[in-house]
Amino acid sequence: MNLLFQSTRRRLALWYTAVTAVLLLLFATGVYFYVRNTLIDRIDDTLKHVVEVVDRSLVIQPLAETKGLYGVNVDASFNQNVDNLEDDHIDLEWFNPNQNLLWSTFEQAIDYPLHPSRSGETVYLSGDRILRQIVQKVELDHRVLGYLRVSHPWFEVTKPINQLTKDLILGIILMVLSVGGIGWFLSGIAMKPVQVSYSSLKQFTADASHELRNPIATIQTNVQMALAYPEAEPQLQQRQLQIIERLTQKLGRLVNDLLFLARADSGIVQLDWQAVPLDALLIDVIEEQRIAATQKGLFLSLHIVAPEIDGENFNEEDVFTVKGDWDYLSRLFTNLIANAIEHTSNSEESREAAVEVELALIKPVSKTMRVRETPSQFELEVKVKDNGKGISESSLPHIFDRFYRGDPARSTQREIDTPTGAGLGLAIAKAIVENHQGEIQVESILKQGTTFTITLPQSLDV
Repeated sequence: MNLLFQSTRRRLALWYTAVTAVLLLLFATGVYFYVRNTLIDRIDDTLKHVVEVVDRSLVIQPLAETKGLYGVNVDASFNQNVDNLEDDHIDLEWFNPNQNLLWSTFEQAIDYPLHPSRSGETVYLSGDRILRQIVQKVELDHRVLGYLRVSHPWFEVTKPINQLTKDLILGIILMVLSVGGIGWFLSGIAMKPVQVSYSSLKQFTADASHELRNPIATIQTNVQMALAYPEAEPQLQQRQLQIIERLTQKLGRLVNDLLFLARADSGIVQLDWQAVPLDALLIDVIEEQRIAATQKGLFLSLHIVAPEIDGENFNEEDVFTVKGDWDYLSRLFTNLIANAIEHTSNSEESREAAVEVELALIKPVSKTMRVRETPSQFELEVKVKDNGKGISESSLPHIFDRFYRGDPARSTQREIDTPTGAGLGLAIAKAIVENHQGEIQVESILKQGTTFTITLPQSLDV
């Protein structure tokens, strides 16, 4: 199973890395084209500025051979601009109206046709030479005087772009590796609760199967015996039927307990909210359990602590009222009291064995960081005490786990069990308390006894 979780963890880490790599690639692509277009726009702006400057500095004079016509004095117009252009690596070319080259700053004229346009054009020449050009048509009185072509070397774009590309590639590689490591770490954290839940579910399923297998096997055996010996004595058949009935009742209780816990885990437990007088409920539960306590020679008592409510606007009949479900609360205290009776014996100790239930009204004391949904000024505290064998320190953290029971082979170990013997009673008790926005705690000392403390919010406006 570890291989399955490791494989899932690897897939999660790979997904984290792949998604991050795609996002980084898209981001880097956007940055690349943004910077590239920005550099091209800057070069085009420079070329347009040069065109404007040169256009204003052109020396236009009358043509000697033609009266009334004007032409551009090339030498006077361009020689004065050459020195200013060298620092910016800009080259100029002047063409006559027939698009024949008359003057150029290039050492060797380039063989590329004119494309008159005020927008920049990227020109690819032989020998991997690339230029960015703008061609301006110069006119006077609707007559073309010539064409001005301004060129800028492309390395002003490629050099920073190449460096940016290298930086982006290096950055993406480092980021992807970092995300891969972080993804592996985070996937481990994400998988840990899943693994714990799966292990708990696996253990829960194994325990439930074990608890169901034994009574089913016993029922099957008795049925097979009855079928194999149809003429057996009526007393024997009666005993077999009684065994089957007892086991089916146990299975029914176990299935109901499992169904309740499954609903509690899913948050779909339907509670019949009403005003529940906790003192009256405890009296009923104790009366129901008194016969079991008497049969074991135990002293079962209920002690209701008189509340100190001086100055408080309370109705005495509502002091011990909580908002909850009578049936579930009755089941909660029945489980706890029956559990205390089950594990308290009068034969092993010289002192009188006893189970005491105490009900008191207290001021709320925050024992955990959990925020209750129904804050109350007061709380009701119920303690179920016994002076039995107690629970070992190693078992205390696990007593609310499902199907948990102490090792009966240890003489000093108290077996944590329910009246049905399935180890679900305390898990159900905890689920009921939490559904009522309460808290349950346990304290125990070996050979001295155990105390369960249940705290529920008081409710006067149900």
